[in-house]
Amino acid sequence: MPYLPAVEVEPTSPATATVIWLHGLGADGHDFEPIVPELCLPPELAIRFIFPHAPAIPVTINGGYVMPAWYDILAMDIDRKVDVTHLEASAHEIGKLIEHEIARGIPSERIVIAGFSQGGAVGYQVALAYPKPLAGLLAMSTYFATADTIQPNAANAHLPIHIFHGTQDSVVPEILGIKAYQTLKTRGYQPAYSEYQMEHNVCAEEIAEIAQCLQTWLAAA
Repeated sequence: MPYLPAVEVEPTSPATATVIWLHGLGADGHDFEPIVPELCLPPELAIRFIFPHAPAIPVTINGGYVMPAWYDILAMDIDRKVDVTHLEASAHEIGKLIEHEIARGIPSERIVIAGFSQGGAVGYQVALAYPKPLAGLLAMSTYFATADTIQPNAANAHLPIHIFHGTQDSVVPEILGIKAYQTLKTRGYQPAYSEYQMEHNVCAEEIAEIAQCLQTWLAAA
């Protein structure tokens, strides 16, 4: 079965957990690779990090310029008009990566989905709709693009979710992160929300909080 190409960072001992981390528009899997050592995670967590590369497609809002993207963005209005079919197809590809990790011996309950910007929108789709329980979802500087079309799966009705957003984000305004948080709350999820004095990026405080999430969600039983 073909899988998305990806950067993989292995732990020092055989992996017992996996984080699948999705980059933003125009980037690639190498974008967040340097974050692994910055997380300063204890080696005993034995986490494998997978950073898949999105395919290169024409992006309407960028004049049809071909770049790495998880889906086409049709308009930059406040609710983000996106190509839902493209997004769902990308979520399907990430689902295949999850299944591959399960086949490699990682229980679904020890697989975290993380995504920044476009990658986070795909993260919402794949994690909430996945038919096996996952360990958690990290949603960074992103939005819930498929809130009106997603068919959530009961397997992840209690999925731990942490949303991170910059108060000065001019690319994905924080109102979209807050909207995702509120939508999840109304649907019975219990997301956590953290904001930082930053633009459309990540900061040291956020990295530390992400590390804490991973240690909590993936603590050895």
